Amino acid sequence: MRANVLYSIVGVIGGFIATMFGGWSEALITLIIFMSVDYVTGIIVAGIFKKSKKSESGALESRAGFKGLCRKGAALMIVLVAVRLDIVMQTSYIKDAVIIAFIANESISIIENAGLMGIPIPSVISKAIDTLKSSADSTKTEA
Repeated sequence: MRANVLYSIVGVIGGFIATMFGGWSEALITLIIFMSVDYVTGIIVAGIFKKSKKSESGALESRAGFKGLCRKGAALMIVLVAVRLDIVMQTSYIKDAVIIAFIANESISIIENAGLMGIPIPSVISKAIDTLKSSADSTKTEA
């Protein structure tokens, strides 16, 4: 009985959040995955490699981690604003443009983290990030 109530509450909250974001689009799912990967790789860089650019010592610092989470939360709020702008303006591209811009930003951060770990970056990934950035920039100028 308790489990059913908990599942129901989680389902209602999840449905509400999905509705607020205009549904779980592939772009939004990608953004959330990239945000998660960036956060985890940032923790690895700071915790294991001690090479973080977010703290003076390069090591893990709870304040730096919290600031990172706050930035990601703020980015998701900007996506919410874009969703509402799409609704008000009866368009469908503002949300996607904002999400693509944030995906490009997260991609760059992931690549930087990988570089700090000493991982060589395949050129195909660098080219994909450049394509994302140019797509986001062209959508910004059209909007």
